[in-house]
Amino acid sequence: MNNLLNVRRDTNLGQPLIPVLSFCVLLLTGCSALQNSGSGLYQPTPWTLEQNRNRLATVESLVQSNQREEAKNTADTINPAELSTEQKAQLNFLYGQIMLSFGDQQQALQRFKQIQPQQLSLPDQIKYFQAQSQAYTAVGDFLNSARARIELEPLLTSSEDHKKNQVLIFENLTLLPETVLQSAQRQAATPVAEWLSLASILKAKNQNPVRLNDAIMQWRTAYPSHPANTSYLQNLQRDLTDTANPPKSIALFLPESGVFAEAGKAIRTGIMAAYNHESNNPNRPAIRIYDSEKLTGSALYSQAMSQGANLIIGPLDKDKIQSLANAVRFSIPVLALNHVPGLRKENLYQFGLSPMDDAEQITSKAWIDGHRNAMVLTPDNEQGKRVAKFLMDSWQRKGGRVVIKKTYNPQQTDFSFIGKKLLNLDESKNRYQKITQATPNAQYTPRVRQDIDVILLSAYSEEARLINSEVQTARANPVAVYAMSNVYAGRPNPGTDAPLNKVTFCDAPWLLNNGYTGDLNMQALQPSWSQFSNQYYRLVAMGIDAYYLAGQLNNLQDSAYYGATGKLTLTDGHRIKRDLLCAKFIAGQPETRGFISGGH
Repeated sequence: MNNLLNVRRDTNLGQPLIPVLSFCVLLLTGCSALQNSGSGLYQPTPWTLEQNRNRLATVESLVQSNQREEAKNTADTINPAELSTEQKAQLNFLYGQIMLSFGDQQQALQRFKQIQPQQLSLPDQIKYFQAQSQAYTAVGDFLNSARARIELEPLLTSSEDHKKNQVLIFENLTLLPETVLQSAQRQAATPVAEWLSLASILKAKNQNPVRLNDAIMQWRTAYPSHPANTSYLQNLQRDLTDTANPPKSIALFLPESGVFAEAGKAIRTGIMAAYNHESNNPNRPAIRIYDSEKLTGSALYSQAMSQGANLIIGPLDKDKIQSLANAVRFSIPVLALNHVPGLRKENLYQFGLSPMDDAEQITSKAWIDGHRNAMVLTPDNEQGKRVAKFLMDSWQRKGGRVVIKKTYNPQQTDFSFIGKKLLNLDESKNRYQKITQATPNAQYTPRVRQDIDVILLSAYSEEARLINSEVQTARANPVAVYAMSNVYAGRPNPGTDAPLNKVTFCDAPWLLNNGYTGDLNMQALQPSWSQFSNQYYRLVAMGIDAYYLAGQLNNLQDSAYYGATGKLTLTDGHRIKRDLLCAKFIAGQPETRGFISGGH
């Protein structure tokens, strides 16, 4: 080897061999990647550019196939100094996507901020604005999420893509407080200001449809060439026209006695709040209330029909829904207030606060945030077993792994077993006992398990506070906790709920700050719901939606209804599905993080 470093001269040419050897070394080491541009700056060689083009294509393929670890490891091998300007933009974009797949939205946004979108190909520009919007939504920055989608709008070509994008623009903007929306509108340049002014109008979507329709027409006249003036507003105005002509007579089948009496009262409170709010609407339907505990379903149905009902809301009890469906052929629509699995019948719509929707939403949020390996933790009772199955099935359908399934006694206050599971204390002690047999003086240090990154939890707030405190102190880097909606008592209580900090959950927008901004928001209806314990708050919201859905049933398959209980759509089986608004406890209070659909 030393001989290679000696300067020797060719006997014929009299020139040193070092330049030749150096060139060979450069080829072997890759140091020939940069060449002098003539201006003192070095540029990547065509050979290096092609090599890195292949590496970037490999990373992109790994990102698309959700192989995030492999994608990051491959991206880390690429030297940014050897990339062209466009390739640097592509690498930052790929890193941003990788960070999103790990749930690190802040790092993703830092990468996105280093990119000038025009440096990307058109397909990547579309993906860039979609991913940027997703990251902003995940951190609760709804204004910038909407701005990203406004930038995306002129890049789209299909009417369906425009419709989906516009829905998400307004979904984000209508989550902003009115003061923020008005302030942003004053500061924004056209065309963003036009979107913001329309969003201010649409925040009143749950109010009088005639007034809202008139306001939209005025806006469309002022901005005739705006992209929202196409199918989005046309479809919305069509829905408003249908809503302005609700059923002339509604029959309510609700229990006034028995185990569901209080639940029925809460739902009726919400329905009547919405009904009374429409006192100036000449098309407001008549409402008759029937006690579902006094007569059979068929007898109730016959009585309601004879008294002119052309829509029924109720019953609430699953058994009564099934009994009514078995006994009657529905000649008018029935909006049942629960969900009976497997039940399908013409003119029967099922609307309930199903834990299936809760489980689907919270597992989707955990998955989008980059988690993959879960502990499922639910109460040791029948409801807990059902919820555990919903959580596990939903998580595994997404490709997640259930590492541990545990139950707890909801009457207990000692949740130290959770810390033991997270620290792997039982296994560590077993190993220590075996080691001490051979080495008596060995020191005991628990080995923190690394195979769990999320806990999927069902617990009421009292138990959840104890559980989360145990999780947060169990290890240096505690796992994330994603909980069903019952983790939130329904009213902000920063002092009491501080132990819930970092817990993510998804819930009815009506219960969350700025989640539901119509006249019938939770603050406005405090005298109505304050008579109930917190377990019934969501049923008041359900009553509000049940009233408004009476005029929306024909439209739900085409467009979502943003209600008090969530973003409502109709499945093929005529079940009304709820997309919930997600939030995270910060300083003891839930801070909204957007609807799940807002991340796509």
